[in-house]
Parts: sequence; structure tokens; C-alpha cells
Amino acid sequence: MSAIRHALNARRADDFAGWYQEVVSAADLAEESGVRGCMVIKPWGYGIWERMQRLLDARIKEAGVDNAYFPLFIPLANFTREAEHVEGFAKEMAVVTHHRLISDGKGGLVPDPEAKLEEPLIVRPTSETIIGDAMARWIQSWRDLPLKINQWANVVRWEMRTRMFLRTSEFLWQEGHTAHEAAEDARVETMRALEMYRAFAQDQCAIPVIAGEKPENERFPGAVETWSIEAMMQDGKALQAGTSHYLGTSFAEAAGIRFQDRGGAQQLAHTVSWGMSTRMIGGLIMTHGDDDGLRVPPQIAPWQVVILPMLRGDEGDGALLEYCDLLKSTAALEWAFDEKLRVLLDSRPGKVASKRWDWVRRGAPIIIEVGPRDMEHGRVSLLRRDRLWNEAGKPDFASPQREDATGSLADILADIQASMLAQAIEQRDARIERGITDFDQLAAFFAEDQRYPGWVEVQWARPTGAELEQVVERLKALKLTFRNVPLDAAEPDGACLFTGAPAVERILVARAY
Repeated sequence: MSAIRHALNARRADDFAGWYQEVVSAADLAEESGVRGCMVIKPWGYGIWERMQRLLDARIKEAGVDNAYFPLFIPLANFTREAEHVEGFAKEMAVVTHHRLISDGKGGLVPDPEAKLEEPLIVRPTSETIIGDAMARWIQSWRDLPLKINQWANVVRWEMRTRMFLRTSEFLWQEGHTAHEAAEDARVETMRALEMYRAFAQDQCAIPVIAGEKPENERFPGAVETWSIEAMMQDGKALQAGTSHYLGTSFAEAAGIRFQDRGGAQQLAHTVSWGMSTRMIGGLIMTHGDDDGLRVPPQIAPWQVVILPMLRGDEGDGALLEYCDLLKSTAALEWAFDEKLRVLLDSRPGKVASKRWDWVRRGAPIIIEVGPRDMEHGRVSLLRRDRLWNEAGKPDFASPQREDATGSLADILADIQASMLAQAIEQRDARIERGITDFDQLAAFFAEDQRYPGWVEVQWARPTGAELEQVVERLKALKLTFRNVPLDAAEPDGACLFTGAPAVERILVARAY
């Protein structure tokens, strides 16, 4: 069993980055596409994204937000209206300048000089400007507000250093865009979206996160306030897992989103945007994966239960498949998390042990093996992915009766979901340091010999402008960033670690993806 148990070459403790890349491949999530920074998301990986989409989309619609779709190409002029926004994205933009190609006479193709576009088009990096144009047409009166729109789409942002799911030039996401009468209404929506992301990450992805406000230097370009959820990966680094931005009226002014208020005067709308992307799959890997591959929380798993018959290629296979098909049909009638169980009968030819480890690496929550002896005694062999090994170092199979197994699946899945969240919370909370009071202590905590140190919560005075820039540069020298000011942080009771001024809040500092 040891050779199979150590099927992954990289170990988390020795080479976390190498382990991550290997899990992406071994769990059959994605592969390189041949285009730098772009990936092919394979069926198991896309199945996880579809589950995330379905669950998050339900939360979005419950909030009264409608789905729509907007163009992939955005005129350059749309971005230049909002100077701070375009400056923030300028280095990441992909630009279309021609509308056709011609032969170069050497067997290749080149842009046709006579087909140059009058105005370059930007491949969507985010949609505030194009959706703002639509909102300006759709909103005329206070009666048209609030307007709440969400888009499921792909976006393109050129990246120098790419890593599948975590940082790619093209990725999938949802982006919500809302317009409101008053700043107070917009801020309520900003916080509603933030809480939606927190609850989705924790309750359904089993990823514990800390919600809070980003400091000035980490705001979305052009935003008044940016709020985030931050998740701790097993290597102690932070992953920004979702963001919500109060944009004030600057985007409305640029796009001309005006409305007649209740007194008859013209006003600018207050706008909000919020988004979460396929980077959550990267977060899933780095929160829950182990040295045998991926572990997928049951609510997110495309298949919650996988049944593997021990086929021998003889006349006994028919009866065994019939037994397993009845098992699948019965299990699929059960409910868990307010949905019917998702059950797969994997009847592909091949050794059951090889197929077992395929599904272990993919992270299917429950794997059930059935052989002729199991069938003879009316039993199954059941393996939980979250508790793979027994004390003897062997796969920890249980052998319940078939009826007992199907009747207990919902409870087992609920226990797996809860135990994965509890384990992730324990790992995170044990690695947040709150006792550091000066910069030298901070530097020592993140010293090179501290391989996976975690996060530090420090007191600070919320400096701005040049003073903040100096602090950011000091952190950058240590490869550190501010994450957010936690909503549930304790009240400050001392001096700012960076400036010595009286602290006004506490902020998280970490290395990050």
C-alpha cells in the first residue's frame, strides 16, 4: 500500500508549490492549453466550478439580483473616462487593434494594415465601464433603483507569472454590479455581498475566511472602499477569495448614470461591484488537499458518492453490476444538504484499486467498493476521503450492510463537511499571531527559516498618502502585504506598529498569492 499511498511525488511540507501543481494534474482538474497563461479546465475541475456557480448563483438571485450578459470587447474610450480605474488595469489589458489578417507571402498571417480599427477594443478585464453604459440607458428615475445585475463570464488580465486557477491570464468569474439612490443603500449592498461570500466560502466550500476592509493601497482602482474575504492556505499564505467594492459616484459620473430624484432634481447613482472567480478552486486545493491529492467538501463535489464494482471480466460481472446499479439507484434517492445525492457508478474496465486511487486523488467524498464477497453477504466496503487511513496505515474501510450504508450516506456527508471545516479553522486559528508589537518582531516572524509562518494581526493608525507608501515599501521588502482590517477584530489598545501613533484598528499582515 505504501507505493500507492505516496502516489504524489511532491509533499506539502517539502515543496508546497510543486505539490499544488501535481494535485492539479493528478486530480484531473486542468491542463496547460498551449496559450501562455490560459488553461483547459477538465470535466472534474469544471464540475467543481459548476457546483460553485449553482450554489453561489442561488444566493445571488435570493438577493434580488438578475443575471445578464455583456460584450467581451469594450471600447478603449470607456476606460479612459475613469482615470484611476484605467491606470490600475493598464498594464494588464489585452488590446484588439485589427479586424482581419492577410497572408504575409511566406505561409504565415499578419494583421492587415488596412483593417486597423478606428478605436482599439479592450478584451474585458472587468465590466464596470460597459455595464455602466447600460445602466445609464436603463436608469432614468429613482423608481428604476436599485438596479442589480450579475454576469457570469470570462475575463482577461495579462499575467507575468501564472499558476493554474490562482493566477491566469484568462479566468472565469461572476461580477455583480448594482446602482442605488443613496450612499447608505450602496454600502448596505457592499456589505451584503461581502457576507454572501463569507457564508458561501465557509458553509459550502468549508473554507474559513476573515472578512474585512482593505487598506487604501489595496483598494480596487477607483473605489471608495474595498472589502474582502481572506483565506489561509496550508502554507500560511493568504488568498483573497472574494471582494466587494463601494464605488461612490465616480463610475456613475464617468458613465452618465443619472436619475431624477424624488424632488425632481438630477442625481448621480451610487454604484457597487463584487466578484468571485475560479481562483476559489485553487483555494479549495490549498485548504483541503493532502499528500494523497485533493479532498472536495461534499457540497461542492460533482459526485458525492462513487461506486466501484470489482469486475473480473467473467460471467459473474453481470450480477455484480446489477447489485451495484441497485445500490446506486437507492442511494440516489437519498437527500443531503437539501439536494438529492450525486452518485456515480464507475463501471469502467480496470483494476478496482487503480480506479480507487483515481477517485482518492480527485477527492470524491465517499468511495464504495463492491466485490463478489460483499455481494454475497449483502455488504459494501465504504471509504471516507477525509479519513483515508487507519492506525495500521491501511485504507480505513467500513463494511456496513447495503441498506445501512445507503441510509447513512447523508449523515456521513454532513459529518465530512463539518469535519473538513473544523480542521481548516483549527489550522488557521493556530497560525494567527497577535502578540507582535514592533517591526523587528514582525520581520523575525516572517524570516526565511520560518517556512510556513502564517499571519500576524497588528495594531495600526490607518496612515494615508506618503506615510502609507513608506509602510508598504517596508513590507514589500519582506514580501509582505496588508490583507484586511477584520470586521470582528478586537478594539485597539496601543500604538501603531509602523508609525508609533495611537492605533485606531487592527490589520492582518501576511504573504499572499
